[in-house]
Amino acid sequence: MGNDPNDSGGKREFDLESRTEKYAKDVRVFVKKLPRTISNIEDVKQLVRASGSVAANYIEANEALSKKDFLMRIKICRKEAKESGLFLRILDTGNEKSSDDQRWTLNDEARQLTKIFGSIITKSAR
Repeated sequence: MGNDPNDSGGKREFDLESRTEKYAKDVRVFVKKLPRTISNIEDVKQLVRASGSVAANYIEANEALSKKDFLMRIKICRKEAKESGLFLRILDTGNEKSSDDQRWTLNDEARQLTKIFGSIITKSAR
């Protein structure tokens, strides 16, 4: 483990701004490999929007002008993470095991982000 801020040394990223950005980028890499079916085209659009929205709204939450604004943005992050998980689960990965494995890795990250944002909401509402 050097001084590279992008090197997590195999550990989970704890900087949520970087982690949500990485999630959005990983989704974009993943969808390029998927079969181009009519349903996938529409679902991929939704997935790309939702994953990017998680990252963008987290940045906005960090710049919030009030606690109420912060909570609203974090709630949007949670909602978009849940939504991206849905689209990951319903996509057609074809017969590619590597694509299917990548789908479940990304779905797990969406689930973890959903839990993290839920915890932030609970703690911030106190």
